[in-house]
Amino acid sequence: MNFARNALLALLAGFISITAQAQNSAETQQHIQRVTSGLIGGIVLKGHESETRTLADRMKELNVPGVSIAVIHNGKIEWARGFGTRDGSGTPVDAQTMFQAGSISKPLAAMAALHLVQTGKLTLDADINTYLTSWKFPSDPIAAGKPVTLRELLTHTAGTTVHGFPGYASKDPVPTLIQVLNGEKPANTPAIRTEQPPMKEWKYSGGGYTIMQQAVIDVTHEPFPKLLHDTVLAPIGMTRSTYEQPLPESLRANAATPFRGDGKPVEGGAHTYPEMAAAGLWTTPTDLAKYAIEVELSLEGKANHVLNPDMTRQMVTPGMGHWGLGLEIGGADADPYFSHGGANEGFRNIFAAYEKNGEGAFVMTNGDNGGQLGDEVMHAIAAEYHWPDWHPTVRTAIQVDPKILATYVGTYALFPNFDLVVTVENGQLITQATGQPSFKMYAETETKFFPLVFPAELEFVKDDKGAVNAVILHQGGHDMKAPKK
Repeated sequence: MNFARNALLALLAGFISITAQAQNSAETQQHIQRVTSGLIGGIVLKGHESETRTLADRMKELNVPGVSIAVIHNGKIEWARGFGTRDGSGTPVDAQTMFQAGSISKPLAAMAALHLVQTGKLTLDADINTYLTSWKFPSDPIAAGKPVTLRELLTHTAGTTVHGFPGYASKDPVPTLIQVLNGEKPANTPAIRTEQPPMKEWKYSGGGYTIMQQAVIDVTHEPFPKLLHDTVLAPIGMTRSTYEQPLPESLRANAATPFRGDGKPVEGGAHTYPEMAAAGLWTTPTDLAKYAIEVELSLEGKANHVLNPDMTRQMVTPGMGHWGLGLEIGGADADPYFSHGGANEGFRNIFAAYEKNGEGAFVMTNGDNGGQLGDEVMHAIAAEYHWPDWHPTVRTAIQVDPKILATYVGTYALFPNFDLVVTVENGQLITQATGQPSFKMYAETETKFFPLVFPAELEFVKDDKGAVNAVILHQGGHDMKAPKK
């Protein structure tokens, strides 16, 4: 990269930063105040006003020590702020504090792969084994003779295994990427293989992105962090971002420490993720905002620091499962947004940005309960900036006879040493899981109940004699039955 290009990138990063500072006006301060005092749960009751909470209260209740937020408005970063603490010493989070991005690593890694497509080093629809030299994806009768392609890997339609990766604690040995691909010790996940034919259905696979990571390493002969720095991070001006795993010592001075849902720090600190394309990015909401602005400007033909407009359009075109090439696509056809979430050990993050109107928000947290908090922050931002999407779901609740509610009271065994306790207080059903806060539950039917703060349902089950003997937790596409103790 020559001096002139470095100077241009520095100017670009500086322009974005100066623009954010210039808009730090009284109006912006009012936006921040209303967002941080107006958190909204994922569900509201029909006929009732949304109950709002403060960010500080919800951070305390959910045991999330630190949060960092950036908002883009009219195509520019309007504000970026840190809240709470980044570690056990009480050091505050600021806009420059780095967090593990989790699966938000994927869309930026996909952008790098598409850059290689654009420059002719990869193609989207060839057998991925064409580009793999240090390892080959094994053929499997399940694939019905269909080769796996880069397009399918990026869109989660390749039929590959391994949803996600837990990473490696500081005391544990870290496998090579090929050991991860083969499921060989010390890897802690199974081999990445075929579980259904390509393009049969959409199924999220971090394993697919790990295959992609090996492919781009093989065609470029460069370490993955360097490739991502040179092709994506530096050109966009993402100066507080890296795919280095573990995080280099020189960057740890302002990096967040991960925390569990009970408020205790993750033992040994941040996990290491050799699966860098799937989960290896360290970044900030401000840098993610720069990425989103680059995508928006490229779609308008006003920027091509990484991809040309045609390739960017392919990236955000929804296919099976409403996914583009590395991004989930939502909203109305006339006003779509692109988004992604991320979850590593002790980190939870989310972002969404609109393709056309220059609006977006980016939330990063250093707590396992930060996913719920991030959703509530996104709802508050959507309300404040009048987004057409990201609003709570409206549901109708009915009254249930107190005598029926009384039959549900008890303790239900979800997992070993993890119970769900059901009580009734003043005619209101209350649930509390081991080590978790309690939640009010509202009746959809006499046997089905839902909370307001996250998408889930409880369904009480009776035996042949009509006695309640179990509850089924419906959440995240899973149904978990818990017998009554």
